[in-house]
Amino acid sequence: MCRIGAIKSLNYVHPSQALLLMQSQQKGHDNSGFAMVMHDLGGIFEEYKHLPTLSLACTDEGVKIAEDMLHAAGFHRVMQWVPETDPQPGLDINAMPNYVFQTYDYPKHCKHADQKEKEDLLLEMRLNLRRALEKDETGFVYSFWPDVVTLKEIGDPRDIGTYFKLWEPNDKFTAKVITAQCRQNTNYDIVRYAAHPFFMQGYTALANGENTFYLKNVEFQRKLHSGYIGFESDSQCFLYSLHYVHRELGWPLQYYKHVVTPLPFDQIGQREDKEQLLAIRQSLAHLEINGPNTIIGVLPDNTMFTCCDAKKLRPVVVGRCEDTVAIASEVCGINEILPDRDWETDIYPNERETVVIDNNLEVQRWKQ
Repeated sequence: MCRIGAIKSLNYVHPSQALLLMQSQQKGHDNSGFAMVMHDLGGIFEEYKHLPTLSLACTDEGVKIAEDMLHAAGFHRVMQWVPETDPQPGLDINAMPNYVFQTYDYPKHCKHADQKEKEDLLLEMRLNLRRALEKDETGFVYSFWPDVVTLKEIGDPRDIGTYFKLWEPNDKFTAKVITAQCRQNTNYDIVRYAAHPFFMQGYTALANGENTFYLKNVEFQRKLHSGYIGFESDSQCFLYSLHYVHRELGWPLQYYKHVVTPLPFDQIGQREDKEQLLAIRQSLAHLEINGPNTIIGVLPDNTMFTCCDAKKLRPVVVGRCEDTVAIASEVCGINEILPDRDWETDIYPNERETVVIDNNLEVQRWKQ
């Protein structure tokens, strides 16, 4: 069983906290990989929040291909950070030659474009880069978005942390929102794109479990959006459904739960909004998920949430202190980073609710 975790804080947090959150859940690691997405960046990225940062793992040739494509498209690089690595002998990591985080200014022709045009341009550019780099596996582009960086790697999470010096806290590489998973996608081929968390246009999702409606989801989602590609993991469908419901349809987050785990018809019939819920079941039935799973999600405005499958077959707990909220598959992870919290206030979400954490760290429980 996978393990997942997330941290949301009023202060900037170093990724070492995410590694500690996951370390105590070691039985779920299986030493196949580590990945994280960081939103609301601090440190060296803080002054560039309004500009997109490219997160790229690649060969030397891949660096050149990506930079040439971005230059040809009119993007101008304003900052680059190449993490210092520590390639000690014996580390279990399938490292790429280069890890590059580059921040770019927008092309001149779209600097005054509206937000949606810029967002669509960034997605198109990321997809173009992915297609150009994946043929010979010269590179993997995980995100190209303002105020977000992504790292994914194959190997032992502890060794990956050592390789990237993530066990040593500093104020250069921080964020207020970090989601992480210490396991690769072991149901299918182990490839970097298959590692949770998954990211698209400001949305992040990761899951602990399985989606037995995967094929039904895939067949439907392929037709919905040009960005719904890859499907290296059954859990990637959770991200695409979140993106489609919240961004493309413009529905409030409350409806995401109704789409992925709809209420039974007899319960729908007793509600005032039964017409809307019946319409959802009729039009978006192929986005329903099944099987044991817990989902953690982040919205573009950095709102964080978690919800479970309709039978509550996977664990999750939410704990908090004055300035930080953490979500984990197991309470031992939260104990590791928030040992002094009031444990009696911990929340164990049930099968019919969504727990939401806003940017003031107010924790809300929405009943489906």
